[in-house]
Amino acid sequence: MMNDQTQEAVNLLRKLIAIPSLSKEEDETAAAIAKHLEDHGVLVNRAGNNVWAINKFFDQAKPTILLNSHHDTVKPNSGYTHDPFSADVKDGKLFGLGSNDAGGALVSLIGTFLHFYEQQNVKYNLVLAATAEEEISGLNGIESIWKLMPPIDFAVVGEPTLGKMAVAEKGLMVLDCVSKGKSGHAAREEGVNAIYAALDDLAWFRTFRFPKVSESLGEMKMTVTIIQAGSQHNVVPAECKFTVDVRVTDAYTLEEALDIIRENVKCEVVPRSLRLRPSGIDEGHPLVKATDKLNIKKYGSPTTSDQALIPVPSVKIGPGDSARSHSADEFIFIDEIEKGISQYIQLIDAL
Repeated sequence: MMNDQTQEAVNLLRKLIAIPSLSKEEDETAAAIAKHLEDHGVLVNRAGNNVWAINKFFDQAKPTILLNSHHDTVKPNSGYTHDPFSADVKDGKLFGLGSNDAGGALVSLIGTFLHFYEQQNVKYNLVLAATAEEEISGLNGIESIWKLMPPIDFAVVGEPTLGKMAVAEKGLMVLDCVSKGKSGHAAREEGVNAIYAALDDLAWFRTFRFPKVSESLGEMKMTVTIIQAGSQHNVVPAECKFTVDVRVTDAYTLEEALDIIRENVKCEVVPRSLRLRPSGIDEGHPLVKATDKLNIKKYGSPTTSDQALIPVPSVKIGPGDSARSHSADEFIFIDEIEKGISQYIQLIDAL
């Protein structure tokens, strides 16, 4: 039997699942979240498809915690056997697109915010932000409202982590690389084959190991994920283009990693962005101490979230399992939501 707090969170999540909310198309879920908060007497702010609110007894003398998760989703994949928008409940599971990533964490944070909203004796201010475009690291998400919110001291980012706390997260740098050659006829000894020119660089990306290893995140990881060259069988290609996915740890800045890469390869290397930075939090931070007090397991996360765009100390924690994210027939257990709300409340109480 669900308690009232959990029932309310599950009802909200079912509403959100039923509304398609692909990145950049989150208008209706933003409206639903805003209405839910307003129905509880909360003064709501909205910019674009981002919704945020501040606890009733906000005190500028107190530190401020951001409670953040996202309400956009990826496209449903072709393997679904359930309607991705039906929000069916079966055998203790709530099915639907975005149920696990990150609907469960989002509604748990909303429930937590409402739990503290009218309390006057909380040691911290709370700001709730339900944001857009997380799945595409878009410019109209958390970054776009950062200066509109009160100054934030640290953040709790809601993502499916099985209730464990990610105290560090890898950053992401996507590189567009071009190896140059010279076109010619394949039947004659003409031209310089750009594919052959790329081979040494491809091998370097495959085998190079960055010397510094992060204590919490381990080694950096580089993966060549896309390659394009040539136009027809009898023409030596003048260009070979390839894409590299680089997961950067807190042992390097994105700029330092980029410099090392450029020093070691011959191809042109252009980063798409230097926005998605690795993040972490000091072991002595109140959030980490509270985690230890509650015996919550800590880890370093290889995946990227809005943490990468939050310029203050942050952690990532929430109900659900990252392995279910973006999968067919995505689901979250109802009792995970119940435990998620309880864990968030305990975490804030333990600060």
